[in-house]
Amino acid sequence: MTALIRLRLTGLTRTGRAIAPILGGLAIIGIIYGGGPARPTEAYGLAAIVLFPVLAWLTKILLDVEPDTQRQLSVVLLGSWRREILAGLLAAGIASLPVVGLSLLLPWIIGGVTLSNGGPSLLPALLLGLWAHLIAVPPAVALGALSSRVIAVSAGRAAAVLAGGVVLVLVLGIPGSPVPWLAPPLLSVAHTLADIQVRAAPMLPFTGWALVWTGVVLVGYGWLRRTRT
Repeated sequence: MTALIRLRLTGLTRTGRAIAPILGGLAIIGIIYGGGPARPTEAYGLAAIVLFPVLAWLTKILLDVEPDTQRQLSVVLLGSWRREILAGLLAAGIASLPVVGLSLLLPWIIGGVTLSNGGPSLLPALLLGLWAHLIAVPPAVALGALSSRVIAVSAGRAAAVLAGGVVLVLVLGIPGSPVPWLAPPLLSVAHTLADIQVRAAPMLPFTGWALVWTGVVLVGYGWLRRTRT
């Protein structure tokens, strides 16, 4: 399975298809930070929301790079469609980590954050920012997998699933929504980190919420993959 993960990551990087979503996401984050220095926690909470569709798109690209025949051969070689699916999801998660690192580093490079406006000190702010980004990775990978070619079949349907999923997550995840549990708590995390008095966030409930949502989506993805492998 390690070899398959490495193969998929190599395919993603060598084709250059990952450049567009990564540059697009970082450009949007750069524009946001260009509005003036903000507190790190506030900036990171908003950046994590921007990163969500970028990572979902990146996951879709990674899973679509592999030809259908090669994917079917991978199932045979691994002896289980579950292991083949897990290899794809792990590869997508690993591919997301450098993007998270760039998003955490970018505001300091362009002067988009400051510690002089109150809020947590540097280390707590960085830890909260890292958490806000990492909590977006599992839901993004799940949504990207659901919009992959093997599930959506056509390019138009895949784009609709990806774009529609992002919109639903942002709309349903608004604090005060009647059905907030239908979306991962990205907006709730951003609102929490925007509080100037924040010293800690309800990390455990939000993390559990995001993981449960991810698990539900991946169960559906796994069921569809089993029927279409």
